[in-house]
Amino acid sequence: MIHQVTKGIKISVEVKFEGTFTRKSFQQHAFTYYISIENQGKDTIQLVSRHWKILESTNRPHYLKGNGVVGVKPILKSGEIYSYKSGCLINSTVGSMSGKYTMINFTNAQKFSVEVPNFKLSVPYILN
Repeated sequence: MIHQVTKGIKISVEVKFEGTFTRKSFQQHAFTYYISIENQGKDTIQLVSRHWKILESTNRPHYLKGNGVVGVKPILKSGEIYSYKSGCLINSTVGSMSGKYTMINFTNAQKFSVEVPNFKLSVPYILN
């Protein structure tokens, strides 16, 4: 598991390889990632959007933006943790993801960014 703290918000990520399958004559590799967001600050915050950068060894970077995470915009009081799981498909056997969350601080109504640490997406047998 990897961790990163930005502006009092701790992001922890764990990745699991789910398998390889063929779709339309192309191999795709499935990964599940588990993310925990911990508010280590004193103010209540809300995650309002996400921005992902997905890198594959065989393609250009792919960018994704959206509101919230997995359909929700979690609100975290001081000391609270919100965890979720999501997934990613890539065509290459090695890749990575990184990104940021846009948060809003309820005390001062200011938006701020929290970095999601870079995490690897690698098919286990490729690293042997």
